[in-house]
Amino acid sequence: MIRASLTAVFLVLLLSCACWAKPNGSKNKKPKQVVPAIECDVRAGKINVSEFIVKCPAHCKETKQQVYGTGVFASISSICNAAIHSGVITNSGGKVIVRKMAGQNIYKGSNSNGVRSLSLPKWRESFTVSVGKPKKGVNYPSTLDYVPSRPTYVKTSQKEDKSVTTALPATAAPEPTTVTPEPTTTTTTTTAAPTTTIPPPPPSTTRARAAAHKVRDAGSSHPYLAHVAASRQSQSGHGKSPSQVFRGSSYPSRFPQRASAGLRRPEAGSAIRRQPSSPVGPAPRSTDSDGSHKVPLDTTHTKVEPVDAWKPEANLYESGFSMREQDPVPRVPEPVSQGDPNCKVDLAFLMDGSWSIGKRRFKIQKDFLAEVAQTINVGVAGPMMGIIQYGDDPVTEISLKSYSNSRELKSAVDKIMQKGGLSNVGKALSYINKQYFSDANGNRGGAPNVAVVLVDGWPTDKVEEASRLARESGINIFFVTIEGPDDNEKQNLVEVNFVDKAVCRTNGFYSLPVNSWFALRKAVQPLVKRVCDTDRLVCSKTCLNANDIAFVIDGSSSVGTGNFRTVLQFVANVTREFEISDTDTRVGAVQYTYEQRLEFAFGQYNNKGELLNAIKRINYWSGGTSTGAAITYAAEQLFSKSKPNKRKIMIVITDGRSYDDVRAPALAVHRQGVIAYSIGIAWAAQDELEYIATDPDKEHSFFVDEFDNLYKFVPKIIHNICQEFNSQPRN
Repeated sequence: MIRASLTAVFLVLLLSCACWAKPNGSKNKKPKQVVPAIECDVRAGKINVSEFIVKCPAHCKETKQQVYGTGVFASISSICNAAIHSGVITNSGGKVIVRKMAGQNIYKGSNSNGVRSLSLPKWRESFTVSVGKPKKGVNYPSTLDYVPSRPTYVKTSQKEDKSVTTALPATAAPEPTTVTPEPTTTTTTTTAAPTTTIPPPPPSTTRARAAAHKVRDAGSSHPYLAHVAASRQSQSGHGKSPSQVFRGSSYPSRFPQRASAGLRRPEAGSAIRRQPSSPVGPAPRSTDSDGSHKVPLDTTHTKVEPVDAWKPEANLYESGFSMREQDPVPRVPEPVSQGDPNCKVDLAFLMDGSWSIGKRRFKIQKDFLAEVAQTINVGVAGPMMGIIQYGDDPVTEISLKSYSNSRELKSAVDKIMQKGGLSNVGKALSYINKQYFSDANGNRGGAPNVAVVLVDGWPTDKVEEASRLARESGINIFFVTIEGPDDNEKQNLVEVNFVDKAVCRTNGFYSLPVNSWFALRKAVQPLVKRVCDTDRLVCSKTCLNANDIAFVIDGSSSVGTGNFRTVLQFVANVTREFEISDTDTRVGAVQYTYEQRLEFAFGQYNNKGELLNAIKRINYWSGGTSTGAAITYAAEQLFSKSKPNKRKIMIVITDGRSYDDVRAPALAVHRQGVIAYSIGIAWAAQDELEYIATDPDKEHSFFVDEFDNLYKFVPKIIHNICQEFNSQPRN
């Protein structure tokens, strides 16, 4: 008997534990982040969320969906192709975090990771992409709220029997309807109702979700919804010009208030949140004075809080709500700093992490960098700053696109740990030239590249060759030497006068010696002033200092001595517009008849005055006209020796039809990356000029009736060369 009683008591206790354990255990489960999948053609502007995570499919690169900008993209860009362009994902797809921000006045096009982005002068909203690894404590939406594509709106003057959806202002009183309350778990869902033309449902079955969607669409100040609304007004016969479409839209109001579907919106600071004793079920209906039916709030069992303010610490099981995975409220992102527009540079600091400086001086170096970050006012429309630490080998600590404001950058600098090793500055300079200043790493293209080398004493490797290659790539190199070598220590140097061999120019502007580590802080203001003086950053790569230009000049008998001098004057006028040196633009010239002659090679004259004199000294040859052979000769004698970081440009000047074929030689140089211009005079054949010229022909092929009119095309050629340069990626 006793045994039976004990068994019964044990079973009762076991069942009680099982009943209590189930809900308690389920409370501790964390909801798994659901990543919504999108298609390759989805644009950031079509998603009405400020920050979200998505999964891109494979093979988006092949879809050729358009991308506008570099690093920061216009919101009409494809999310997935923007992520491939930035190096966040590959063509096999993956997760991407998208963060929206204010629009910009210019978006620079570039070519990166097989995706060609286009330039755009201005757009009202931008976004950035980052690796799709959710940040700790951040809840991203599990479903996406899309901006309606083509919802139909009806003027209030239209008849009621029109079978279309009518847009109601947010303040308009609803028509008398019988509202069927939905379960609590779905009253705030953001699943968009269809916006196509449908017959109006009977009043007794009108669901609150559609009304909420219409009110949110009509009353939102989100830039894209404002654009849609303005477009509809234009289509309705208001006759607004395209420039008025965006009028009234404002970026700060990007997050529209969601209207409650079946309940009257409570006052600010209120929401429906059930206590444990409150059952979940439909509430009795009441009729308001305006005739509409509303669900009353049960004030005896409810607590009033903001509907949209989901609190992580709130226990959803005790509150009577189930976990809503469709629409977590997006976290408002921290405003993106625009930065100082008068200091728009891509700035990389090479910090010394060698063992020779010790921990204390390494900390002084970090404090210096943090103060520079604060002083320079980092932002997407101003300077962007990154850091490479070098020792035996360089390593990226902070990329150019990592942080868009000074506060976050300062915090990141404080976390950098010393690497140790030697002071291999040469290796570090090679690294920034080949890898760091890249589109994938945040290089914007339209901003000068600046590298500031901080070195304790002197480098332990040679810097001359690496510095020269970096300068030729358009990098402005500054040196800050702390406690540099004295006269007795110079015998220990690996390379004498290493600063003068490394910096952009040896005029003192690019070098900043500091006598003591404890005086380094005093160098902050002078250094910031120099790197922000973009007019003096003469090593920046431009359309005037980054070319190898070959002139292929017709010296046939039909030209004549006088006209030949006119051609040489034209060549000199074009050359005069460029910056001439061994690291800037180089010029070579070939004269041809039946045969060819190299007048001077690339780099033979590295001074503009000497080069212009060399052009003047070219002697007229006279003979036949073999233009095709001359093009092949220029490719072999000049472009085969062209530097890899130079743009190869060929300008062919001829006055007649060639005796040989020009198509095959022209096609060969085009395939080598040569940009070919053809200038025909008098009896030149138009079809041959077009074969020689790079596409499009109208931008690269010119014809004049007389030699004396050649001078008219000098500005046009310079303009085209610079326009093409500015439309291409910097690296």
